[in-house]
Amino acid sequence: MSGDDMVPGPLATDTKAIILAVIFFLSCLVAVVGNGFITAVLSTEWLLRRTLPPCDKLLLSLGASRFCLQWVVMGKNIYIFLYPMAFPYNPVLQFLGFQWDFLNAATLWFSTWLSVFYCVKIATFAHPVFLWLKRKLSTWVPWMFLSSVGLSSLSTILLFIGNQKIYQNYVRTGLRPWNMTRNSIMSSYEKFYLFPLKVITWTVPTVVFLICMVLLITSLGRHTKKAFLTVSGFRELGAQVHVKALLALVSFAILFVSYFLSLVLSTTGIFQFGELRYWMWQAAIYLCTAVHPIILLLSHPRLRAVLERGCSSRCVAS
Repeated sequence: MSGDDMVPGPLATDTKAIILAVIFFLSCLVAVVGNGFITAVLSTEWLLRRTLPPCDKLLLSLGASRFCLQWVVMGKNIYIFLYPMAFPYNPVLQFLGFQWDFLNAATLWFSTWLSVFYCVKIATFAHPVFLWLKRKLSTWVPWMFLSSVGLSSLSTILLFIGNQKIYQNYVRTGLRPWNMTRNSIMSSYEKFYLFPLKVITWTVPTVVFLICMVLLITSLGRHTKKAFLTVSGFRELGAQVHVKALLALVSFAILFVSYFLSLVLSTTGIFQFGELRYWMWQAAIYLCTAVHPIILLLSHPRLRAVLERGCSSRCVAS
């Protein structure tokens, strides 16, 4: 990296920042292992059986996008940790940011379509449109995948254009990077182009996700209440199943919303590269992404069975 691409700023070398950075990287590694396991199991099943349930196709897409996203995130933050004074729009960070923008948007859309699928297939509403969706939704999974990739690609290209404009202006004017914070063109692009585009990109899938989660949790809540009216035999077992499903959905919704809010906060610029607050944010946000694969593994019957067989075989071997 050349000296022209460096900006003076606080170095993240104090003990707290290092501890938070370690927590962040450990969280990423946990997420890599969890999402890698989901991707490996479902893709192997697809190859062996030549088929996969529509819901699992969405789950496979989500796991694969998250798996790739974690590696990009770790690469980007290793670079920032090594070069805490790097100009945020230099070519290296633009390259990493391009991948992050695409994979992050794709992850949000895959999570959203998964919630749509769960809502339509599990919730019990008697409305004719809802019943029609139940019959048709499975055939729409390929279109869900294509729309996720298409919308993510579109937003990523638009964001890349804005980032490139800022860097070209920096190169053309020859301003020193530490004066760029006061540069009107950079400030205008960030406030009136990049920020609204990012918020729209993240808000649209989040709104759809929340609507589906509210409908699904409402439906399951009604069934759970009915199941608890009797406490014997099948009803008791059904009540336990509904409670576990509700807990999984609520945790999924909390983690999703937490991730969305942290993304919006990061876009406001309150977390500067290399500062202690930056590593606090990184550690918090990716703890959420590390927890959700574990919830998926424990709540998905086939994934949990494969995990239990693997653990039991290791115990026997040892």
